[in-house]
Amino acid sequence: MDCHLTPVADVAAALTTSPAGLDATTAGQRLAEHGPNQLADSRQKTIWQLVLHQVSDVMILVLLAAAGVAVLIGEAKSAYVILAIVGLNGIIGFVQEYRADKAMEALQKMAASHALVLRDGQPRQVLAAELVPGDVVLLEAGNVLPADVRFVETHALKVDESSLTGESGDVQKTPGTLPPGDYPLGDRVNLGYKGTSVTNGRATAYVVATGMQTELGKIAALIQTAEVVTPLQKRLGTLGKHLSVVVLGLATLFFGVGWLRGEPWENLLLVSISLAIAALPEALPALVTISLALGAGRLMKSHALMRKLPAVETLGSVTYICTDKTGTLTRNQMTVDDLYEVPVVTLPGLADRNALLTALALNTDATCGPENNWLGESTEVALARYAASKEYARPALEKQFPRLAELPFDSERRCMSTLHQTPQGVLVLTKGAAGSLFGQLADSQQASVADLRRRVDARAAQGYRVLAYGAKILPELPPDLTPAAVETGLTFLGFASLMDPPREEARQAVAECQTAGIIPVMITGDHKLTAKAIAEKLGIISSQEELVLTGPELTALDEPAFAAVVEKVRVYARVDPAQKLRIIRALQARHQFVAMTGDGVNDAPALKNADIGIAMGINGTEVAKEAAAMILLDDNFATIVEAVRHGRRIYDNILKFIRYILTGNMGEITALFCAPLFGLPVPLLAIHILWINLITDALPGLALAYEPAEKSTMQRPPIDPRQTIFGGGLGWFILGIGLLVGGLTMGMQAWSIGQGLPHWQTMTFTVLCFSQLGLALAIRSGRESIFSLGLLSNKAMLGAVVLTVGLHVLIIYVPLGNAIFSTQPLTVAELGITAAVASVVFWVVEIQKLIIRRRMVAVEPQPRASSASVAPSRAT
Repeated sequence: MDCHLTPVADVAAALTTSPAGLDATTAGQRLAEHGPNQLADSRQKTIWQLVLHQVSDVMILVLLAAAGVAVLIGEAKSAYVILAIVGLNGIIGFVQEYRADKAMEALQKMAASHALVLRDGQPRQVLAAELVPGDVVLLEAGNVLPADVRFVETHALKVDESSLTGESGDVQKTPGTLPPGDYPLGDRVNLGYKGTSVTNGRATAYVVATGMQTELGKIAALIQTAEVVTPLQKRLGTLGKHLSVVVLGLATLFFGVGWLRGEPWENLLLVSISLAIAALPEALPALVTISLALGAGRLMKSHALMRKLPAVETLGSVTYICTDKTGTLTRNQMTVDDLYEVPVVTLPGLADRNALLTALALNTDATCGPENNWLGESTEVALARYAASKEYARPALEKQFPRLAELPFDSERRCMSTLHQTPQGVLVLTKGAAGSLFGQLADSQQASVADLRRRVDARAAQGYRVLAYGAKILPELPPDLTPAAVETGLTFLGFASLMDPPREEARQAVAECQTAGIIPVMITGDHKLTAKAIAEKLGIISSQEELVLTGPELTALDEPAFAAVVEKVRVYARVDPAQKLRIIRALQARHQFVAMTGDGVNDAPALKNADIGIAMGINGTEVAKEAAAMILLDDNFATIVEAVRHGRRIYDNILKFIRYILTGNMGEITALFCAPLFGLPVPLLAIHILWINLITDALPGLALAYEPAEKSTMQRPPIDPRQTIFGGGLGWFILGIGLLVGGLTMGMQAWSIGQGLPHWQTMTFTVLCFSQLGLALAIRSGRESIFSLGLLSNKAMLGAVVLTVGLHVLIIYVPLGNAIFSTQPLTVAELGITAAVASVVFWVVEIQKLIIRRRMVAVEPQPRASSASVAPSRAT
């Protein structure tokens, strides 16, 4: 039943109720039938479920199995280190997941706890959870609506619905039935919604929906969806599964071959554990988390607060940014652009004052505080501020022309009037929609109406809000203040053209988006012409192929028709925030990665389901902030673009240390697996592998997170989410350089054994460590030489390499290190030989980059992203 289109009596009949309310027995029966008036949360996890989730990853299970086997064969040190790694990763994951989703709690806090209802014809205070359809609720200023209601009787009732509809300003409610039509939530003036608040007046209303059947409940159901999985999470999950399969295969193969050769099973198990430890990048999850946290810290300095760490790297894959207009692309400050004054208009009593500016200053309720801070509705403030800037300040003028009375604005007349005392009589000043004033003009100006209407329409077509002014002089204050007595026979003074102007930094940000292959889309509740004008000024629309779609037009399109045009739409005007979810899903169905901004409660489903939801920090509701992955602390579109820049840098750096860690692991696997095949002993102990994976991998890997952004970061298309971690030549690099590292390690082992050196294992261990440090320096850029980048351009990397070398020297030369890591001191010559052999990796990678640079051809700058085809597709 469409309650807003149904007369009150028919609503009561359908609910089987009356103005006297329900009796207690009926209310109890309906409570059992409909359930409590509460928002349900079907996704709440227990503490133990969260804990178990942290150890359910395949890679973690393999590590736990390796730790168990290590204990069985007496390698307790290795087991303890592995368990410490698993524990650290588990704690980090638990904390992130525990804090990740608080949107339901914020929604539940919005709901009223008690309500005043009529039961058995008597007012009674009951728990809001006990309300049922058909209850009669009594409302007054300050109340939070406890359910969705149909108003029966109202007295000057105003309700703040901004948190639900996204539209600022209180809504005046009436009990009348609306004529047939398609009404968004904000226009259903005879309905009230759970969670909104009464700001003025009082009312009686029927409860028509409770719990999850309310508009707030529908939003709650939409946000109870699975978390959006980021591209990196998908890739790391796939990587972990593949590596685990490789580990089990290698360990089984090695054990089987050794068993057939008659080798002791204890040694075979020990080497198999070493292989498992070598293949699995134990430090990778922690390094990714730390890198994302560091990136989130940098974003915070740029006024972007990341609520969900994995979303940091998602920014690098964004192909569409769907953003609000007001306050994000614009200043959120209505401004008078210009005035049009009717020539040769004079009014008795104003002397030589400008009639139009006088009207701007006097016909307003905006006030200016002692510190020049204006108070009032934004349009009123803009008009009064403009008049004051022309030396027509309201306080001074009201002393000369005191206000006697007023006719407030209402939606039917679409105008307001103030009456002021002058020496020549009572001055009437009327302000409102030009169309409303044209019908109230004096006969002497009727011939000019066509020309005036043409001028008004021209400004409206440019996206301006036009407010017209009229005036007249009465001999005295009318005894009956009615529109018929006051607002007729007016002299048209002129009109003001207003607009919320674009932010200057937004123009540059839009241009940067387009250069980076990202398509900005404006979504606004404003009118089509206004939205289009702002979009053209910002460069969001630059051709006739780029469309503007209104909310009703969107509703009229079925899914296939909308899918055919969604990538061409650059502006959505008069859109209900609930339609944002449809826009997101249509773009995602076309394989786009979507960032979506929002601030209201019913933006929460869109924020939750977008690839990255962005809530407004200044004007956003708590529900929107809890559902979002990122919060804009300054509500500025330019901040989103800056966040994308950081996101791309972070993603690039994560790929660099994945390249670094997996290449090193490939070298370790090669040495461990192949050495016995060549008749050599196992080159490294499990404790050596753990040292390399946790120290040699972790410290330089973490330093890569501080690597500055590449020069071309925002001159390339978004990262293609379909590309695997091993795409772009990374897989071949890991294989080739990994085999080189392993070959050098085995070569040093064979040479030192051949020379009869008792500490051959320490030399082998040192070559493997130092070769990976050289690799870390060389892969700081995929193309530029370390010598052009400069060692000091990433001081963290320089410090990490020096520290790692220092720690390695300590475990070689300090007796305690010898005891724990089974190492032996090397001579200076031996240490020099290992360093020289290890440096081969550094020089090979540098030569490889030199070849790449010489093969590169000049590439033209990326064209502007004028169509969806510019952006790469997202993963399906």
